[in-house]
Amino acid sequence: MKSATQIGLKKTIAMVFVITGIFTTLYLIIGTLLPQLPTILIFCILGGLFLLPAEWFLMLRQSKKNYGRYSIKVALTGQEKQSIQHIFFIAFILFGIAGIFSFTIQPLENALLLTFREKLLLFLPIGFDWSNIEYIKSFPKNIILATCAVYFIFNVFVGPITEEFFFRGYLTAHNNEYEKWTPVIITIIFSLYHFWLPFHNIFRIFVFLPMAYISYRKKNIYFCMVSHILCNLFSTISFIIAIVN
Repeated sequence: MKSATQIGLKKTIAMVFVITGIFTTLYLIIGTLLPQLPTILIFCILGGLFLLPAEWFLMLRQSKKNYGRYSIKVALTGQEKQSIQHIFFIAFILFGIAGIFSFTIQPLENALLLTFREKLLLFLPIGFDWSNIEYIKSFPKNIILATCAVYFIFNVFVGPITEEFFFRGYLTAHNNEYEKWTPVIITIIFSLYHFWLPFHNIFRIFVFLPMAYISYRKKNIYFCMVSHILCNLFSTISFIIAIVN
């Protein structure tokens, strides 16, 4: 019998994709209506005002339901303590594996989806192509600096920490009836949830599945969280360097 604390896969999928669907729709609308701001800055602001608070709300509400008070206890269900040294050691190995995938899987996926990507971007304003560095460079210097600062904070810390508590903590623990398949299922949902970046799903699955599996086996979400932060730190710094040069 399914535990009363289990959410269920159908509810999980509905919950995740309704939230990200609303968020992505808002992002597309507001990003189109405010061409005076970089869309990536709008994305971060909306993410901080809607997407991540929605995820925290669901976790806090579930904790209230399960334990009688608002907390993040539902994201830490079944977790076991690991040493900081061990977490960082494994996280750096996982970061290295992600780097290998960035030179192998990602170029293949980019090549496979090139035509689809080009056709889709024809229907969107230029700013929704985050790889268009010249577009971001066209804004005033103060807006560029603000964008870099906000993006760094959001993409390196706020986003990964929230997503790991939500996906690898809360959703994994509350879909645990699938046992060894749980990290696979949650990783696929996590990848597809990125509606605003639909061209890297295969790459994301390859990168995050080893992280999710290690965190699941060792019962500690911080393996995945630190790895996630390291990956985003590298990509964010690379992005900022390209903009300010």
